[in-house]
Amino acid sequence: MSKSEPAFTIGVEEEYLLVDKETRALVIDPPETLMQEAEEKCGSQVTSELLRSQIEIGTKVCQNVQEAREDLSKLRRSIIEVADRHGLAPIAASTHPFSEWTQQKHTQKDRYDSLTHEMQGAARRLVICGMHVHVGIEDDELRIDLMNQLAYFLPHLLALSCSSPFWCGRDTGLKSYRLTIFDALPRTGLPERFASWAEYQRHIHVLMDAGLIEDSTKIWWDLRPSARFPTLETRVMDVCTRLDDTIALTSMLQCLMRMLYRLRTHNQRWRIYTPMLIRENRWRAMRYSFDEGMIDLAKGIVVPFEELLSEMMSLVAEDAKALGCEDELAGVHNILSRGTSAHRQLKEYELERANGASEQDALRSVVDTLIVDTAEGL
Repeated sequence: MSKSEPAFTIGVEEEYLLVDKETRALVIDPPETLMQEAEEKCGSQVTSELLRSQIEIGTKVCQNVQEAREDLSKLRRSIIEVADRHGLAPIAASTHPFSEWTQQKHTQKDRYDSLTHEMQGAARRLVICGMHVHVGIEDDELRIDLMNQLAYFLPHLLALSCSSPFWCGRDTGLKSYRLTIFDALPRTGLPERFASWAEYQRHIHVLMDAGLIEDSTKIWWDLRPSARFPTLETRVMDVCTRLDDTIALTSMLQCLMRMLYRLRTHNQRWRIYTPMLIRENRWRAMRYSFDEGMIDLAKGIVVPFEELLSEMMSLVAEDAKALGCEDELAGVHNILSRGTSAHRQLKEYELERANGASEQDALRSVVDTLIVDTAEGL
């Protein structure tokens, strides 16, 4: 590889929901001391979120996935310990199984006040959590080139991360309901395509000059050049309940970016498909996760997800070795064999109902499973 190879450093942000351990419902008004204690333990690596029932953590800049795992383990443990002292627990799930969005309070910050005022009901429904993964790509032009190509793989990553099958006490029939909520905001969904960094900047400045956004942090695409760091930030994924799954998908993403860069150094590239076709796979990921396959866009047919994943693993094998994440990457096979968090939540609910539990008790049991799985492997 070239001496100018990108750093491919990693930063992972995870958003959690805070639940009352007795009722299993979202805590509407957590004590102010909770955030203070969390900041004492985690410093600037923990922040409040739009709603008071949410909390966000972010790793430092990590040189590899092993560092990322160590940092995420420490941060998850810290939030669990602090929350426990207040009778609460974090769950790494993109929606809560039964709490109502109408009962939630938003955090009093200028940014959140402005967002809620501008977006109204679309913002007030954002009782959703995601996982954002930054990969260090220092060159501006390269970030745009890789963004154009990586969009193809976003549905595959979403399919492996689903953790939001329930909404307001109902099985939505989707494995990732979160995106139906988030997509109601402007400037969401698949990223636009640009021929250059300058073209991207021109489009951003049209919105800025019109007074519609302050900066590109208000661009909420599934994949975007970070406004704060020299990274490409992937935002399509649900937050993974199990840490093992977070690390497996972070490894896959890092390897995919290196693979696309490697193709570029050999004057090759991934074929660019229309957003219409990629959106179809994105919908299939939201609806089915990996259960019903996806379109192989080269063949023009729906194929089992296992075939697509096998192809992806072959494509990035060289990169996993170079990045030293072969073992972590292999964890994607575990997701396929035992299911995503969404599969596990639905299985727990159905099992409880079959054993005679009421709908509400079955949903509380799902929360219990999420509490346990969020703490697993730390």
